[in-house]
Amino acid sequence: MEQRREMVEPAPPAARGKDPRGFERLCLGIIVAAIVLVILVQAKFFLIPLAIAALLFSLIGAAIDRIMSVRIAGFAVPYWLASLLAVSAIGFVMMELFGFVASQVDVVLATLPIYIERGQIAIARLFSLVGDDVARGVLDGFRDINLNAYLRMAAGSAGSLLAVGVMLIVYVGFLFGERVHFETKLGKLFPQPERATHVRTVLLSIRRSVHHYVLVKTAVSAVTGLVIYGVARLFKLDFAELIAILTFLLNFIPTLGSIVATALPVLVALVQFDALLPVLGVLAAAGTVQFVLGNILDPMLMGRTLQMSSFAIILSLTVWSAIWGVPGMFLAVPLTAMAMIVCAHIEALRPIAIVLSRDGEPLFGQDEAAGETA
Repeated sequence: MEQRREMVEPAPPAARGKDPRGFERLCLGIIVAAIVLVILVQAKFFLIPLAIAALLFSLIGAAIDRIMSVRIAGFAVPYWLASLLAVSAIGFVMMELFGFVASQVDVVLATLPIYIERGQIAIARLFSLVGDDVARGVLDGFRDINLNAYLRMAAGSAGSLLAVGVMLIVYVGFLFGERVHFETKLGKLFPQPERATHVRTVLLSIRRSVHHYVLVKTAVSAVTGLVIYGVARLFKLDFAELIAILTFLLNFIPTLGSIVATALPVLVALVQFDALLPVLGVLAAAGTVQFVLGNILDPMLMGRTLQMSSFAIILSLTVWSAIWGVPGMFLAVPLTAMAMIVCAHIEALRPIAIVLSRDGEPLFGQDEAAGETA
């Protein structure tokens, strides 16, 4: 009897709560993560344009919905016309932007040898305040840099800008062709109504957060670029238009982009002017603009949209720049925000969303997303 009682006696609580397949799941997760990382690195030549196109598609989709909500003489704008207007507008802006940057890069490359020579003199003058030996060592270090390789790389990048712009427009156009069938495909992929509703909730959270982030960043970056253009014109800096465009683009990169955007006009002023006072004036003006718009206006408009911690933003910037280079810096925050939203809606991955969040309360948890859907 005792032997039989031992056989039917329940296992201890620790043994009952232990998942025998936990180690297998951990190993499987590591393998899947490694495979995804390899794919991201090896297939970046088409994944990067696809990711940018997906962001543009999401943003233009909101614009299409807004256009369709407008009533003209009691009639609503049809879907095909709203799509044509939105895609044409964004395509025109992108081609103009890429064309202008490409032409300005050609101008900069043509005048760069003169600027290099003047820049060496300016740097020597600046470091001479510390000592002649330091200035001489810095000059020798600059002369050892092979600038021809960087010039060829810049020329090749400028030539590929228009090709990338055309590829993005093609991607966005085909994505809009699939947009009308999205709900049908979603219903086929998830036949269970509860599962389909859950997926719609996640997608709605991603759409809302990415829309607001991109809109706010675009508006603040555009205002920053315009103000910096005014500063450059005020001090009569060379390449004022290019400085403004680069400032607009660099402000999409968190933290590091603002620093580089502030340094650009200062470096041009340092090369262009012989006196130190105009350089300090440009530094004060550009630094003030970046501080006010980037640290006061941007957070005020952004609000609690992303709810990502500062460390998570810097970490995402480091990781995505290591995977995709400079394009990864621009895409770091939206991609990490999407990952955080997905983790917040999956119970097993919710701790990751808590770690990435600002105060331990993920903004896009189950309850809030459900309220958003309602």
